[in-house]
Amino acid sequence: MSWVDDYKKKLVTAEEAVSDIKSNDRIYISGNAATPYVLLNALAERKDNLNDVELVHVLLLGEDPLSKPEMEGHFRHNSLFVGPADRKAINEGRADYIPIFLHQIPNLFYSGQMPIDVAMLHLSPPDEHGFMSYGVEVLASKAAAEMAKIVIAQVNEKMPRVLGDSFIHVSRVHKIVEISEDLPQLKKKPFTEVERKIGHLIADLIEDGSTLQLGIGGIPDAVLSALKGRKDLGIHTEMVSDGVMEAIEAGIITGAKKTFHPYKVILTFILGSIKLYEFVDNNPTFEAHPTDYTNHPFKVAQNDNMIAINSAVEVDISGQVCSDSIGTYIYSGFGGQVDFIRGAVHSKGGKPIIALPSTAKDDEMSRIVPFLKKGAGVVTTRADVTYVVTEYGVAYLHGKNLQERTKALIDIAHPKFRDDLIKEAKDRNLLS
Repeated sequence: MSWVDDYKKKLVTAEEAVSDIKSNDRIYISGNAATPYVLLNALAERKDNLNDVELVHVLLLGEDPLSKPEMEGHFRHNSLFVGPADRKAINEGRADYIPIFLHQIPNLFYSGQMPIDVAMLHLSPPDEHGFMSYGVEVLASKAAAEMAKIVIAQVNEKMPRVLGDSFIHVSRVHKIVEISEDLPQLKKKPFTEVERKIGHLIADLIEDGSTLQLGIGGIPDAVLSALKGRKDLGIHTEMVSDGVMEAIEAGIITGAKKTFHPYKVILTFILGSIKLYEFVDNNPTFEAHPTDYTNHPFKVAQNDNMIAINSAVEVDISGQVCSDSIGTYIYSGFGGQVDFIRGAVHSKGGKPIIALPSTAKDDEMSRIVPFLKKGAGVVTTRADVTYVVTEYGVAYLHGKNLQERTKALIDIAHPKFRDDLIKEAKDRNLLS
């Protein structure tokens, strides 16, 4: 049978696609801009026929029908990275969170520690050879699909064909639902004055020919804006957004000096505008790989002059970084922060950076703190931290003792909180 005939044979409605899912199944769901909401909505309609279905995923975008209170007992999220879709359910005890480094997720499936019954994916249409691209998110979808008993694909004519280790053949999919819908977009917001200052301070640490890992939000956008005039920058990152596209178009990012995959933008997911999705479609500049490749610290470290830029909720005066919770309130996840921080540490000329505004809540709360909040999780340890940047400066912590790092961090705290931080530090004998 040709792959075309095989493809047509597997075409079903969304309702038919989820009809064989059983109680107690474990389902992996592709996430980010590849969240398969047509399939999720169809699955939600079956709630009265299902109990204790486990949903495993990273960040889901949009409104998740399966995390609503009335779904309790029918579906339970087991989230590898928490977002707006499942945050409320997790903090109310109706869902679970797995703290894990992003590069380790695929091996949960490959090792058999977390067997997958069903993989629900959002894919591009097949090419002339019958291969469908995982599109804007490879992450752990490839591993889940390879290990799942059943693979259900939502095939979207508007999903870009992203190149790399990012394809699955029609023959390996059991049911296919065709759709035509725009992907979720990340609306780019103007960065603030504080973010602009942080961006310029970080830009001063970046030399021509460096390779960058950037996250999401105003600070990464401000960094890219401050890099005008730089030459031959490269990208090896978890996420690509519009700022990377714009820097490529401006000639700032070429990848010419990269020591690992020169001239290529290495990534695991893409989130941005329709223009970005069109830009990456079939574009050989971009290679999408699973996280056990993109995020593995040993792979990251093969890039000389690797600059890893990550954010935090708060940093204590010893350098401990909390970035997945606000006290006991679970907010996000480990993601790739530690993966890239450790990769950059071992890169020749690498610089791992934690960047954050000095305050929150309209300057009413310092984010450089004497103690992390009660119940806060340490994502990046104080031994891992090298640079911390706020709008007030750059603190270099590697090899510094507790007194030295305390002073360096107080120096970049907001001035209105420095006296209190100094008093606390002196009370703990952290300042002479």
